[in-house]
Amino acid sequence: MSTMLWTDSRFYGPELLQISDSVAREKGLEKEKILEAMEGAIQKAARSKYGYENDIRVKIDRKTGEVTIAKYITVKETVEDNVTEMSLDEARKIDPNAVIGQEFVTILPPVNFGRVAAQVGRQIITQKIREAERDKQYDEFKGRVGEIVSGIVKRSEFSGITLDIGRTEAIIRKDQTIPKENFRVGDRVRAYIVDVSREVRGPQIFLSRTHPQFLAKLFKQEVPEIYDGVIEIKSVARDPGSRAKVAVYTADPGIDPIGACVGVRGSRVQSIIQELQGEKIDIVLWSDDPATFAVNALSPAEVSKVVLDEENHKFEVLTPDNQLSLAIGRRGQNVRLASALTGWNITVTSETEALEKSNQEYHARSKVFMDVLDCDEVIAHLLVTEGFTEVEELANISKEDLSSVEGFDEALSEELISRARSYLEKQEKDAQEKLKKMKIDNKLIKLGVFSSPMLIKLAENNILKLDDLADLATDELTEIIPEFDETSASEIIMKAREHWFK
Repeated sequence: MSTMLWTDSRFYGPELLQISDSVAREKGLEKEKILEAMEGAIQKAARSKYGYENDIRVKIDRKTGEVTIAKYITVKETVEDNVTEMSLDEARKIDPNAVIGQEFVTILPPVNFGRVAAQVGRQIITQKIREAERDKQYDEFKGRVGEIVSGIVKRSEFSGITLDIGRTEAIIRKDQTIPKENFRVGDRVRAYIVDVSREVRGPQIFLSRTHPQFLAKLFKQEVPEIYDGVIEIKSVARDPGSRAKVAVYTADPGIDPIGACVGVRGSRVQSIIQELQGEKIDIVLWSDDPATFAVNALSPAEVSKVVLDEENHKFEVLTPDNQLSLAIGRRGQNVRLASALTGWNITVTSETEALEKSNQEYHARSKVFMDVLDCDEVIAHLLVTEGFTEVEELANISKEDLSSVEGFDEALSEELISRARSYLEKQEKDAQEKLKKMKIDNKLIKLGVFSSPMLIKLAENNILKLDDLADLATDELTEIIPEFDETSASEIIMKAREHWFK
């Protein structure tokens, strides 16, 4: 609510609208931003003339260009500033219907801009226009993160290069350039917009030529089927400047996605290789079956067998002996890129190595059963061949199930199970004796999540109290007790911390 006390002269500025139109077109800004800058400049000059302590406000009419300078006094219940505020009693001497929060407005005469005031006004308008330009640039490029931009090298320094990309500059840090590539001032460079940050000097635009998505965007520019969405790039892995792998997929059975990306006589992929300083590119077929995808990712090596370990999210890949070095690649590059492409940890072993490893494990397990059960080599081999890996498995099987195995009768089965259980009971007894000497807090034992051997491992790592366990990080607990995965370890630690919150 506003009340006019008196009306004096106003001054008009239709030329202000013409100027704002011209500047807005020249700078590519909104006209409103220019008018707001002009209002700020006039307000600065008015406050200089009428006193900085006053609440001076300036308004430019958006249709006529009329400029209004006014002084505002607000009605307050408690007056803290006698210049910009008045009490309700004072206000009602002027307007009997005045209320708290009402503003009394005095229209002030036009400001006669002196040389200093005009200079200050120009500085304010220039500053506001620059701020508006920076905001526009930030908004524009923030929305372009993930695109490829082209620019001219303006500066080349040890820390990186600066590109002129039109109305602003962008930076490619040294670690975001492909190794061994050198740019000189005036060179045209393409790069991927990674991030845009708002800074006092204006938006900072960070580019990359090593980002995996830079390669994906280059394919999108070169391959019409990818641009149209007929072929999809599922994942990309790069060793910038050396080698890359790209996984492609199409739902159209009539299209060869790999052939489309390569092009006639390699024309499409060759232009990308030249852009990336000779980086070798393997294009592989994506599959929703992880094992099939892993085999494709290790191309051009041949794979004879894939063993999937879903719990640990990894593959064990077997290759013919003559394919091992090709599958691993120079300095492990091929298998490393395949792991990054699939998102799974891939280990490669030759068939000969796998057979040797299998034989070693077979004999090691047989030796354990021979020592623990005091049995001969034939019985131990039969147990391992049947799939037994731990003494606990034998202790928990029924006599009937074990005697169903060829070579085991009921008497032998009963005796083996009895020896396995006796061994575990002795192990538990020895563990309990050891635990008594370690002085582990009973609260830690009562959590009920640790076996005796686990408690001994904790004690050997100075985890003796509930608070010691609660202070651990998830990876620290899984390192001490590998039997726990990250989820289980996190839940155990949170359970140990419950008493902190009570």
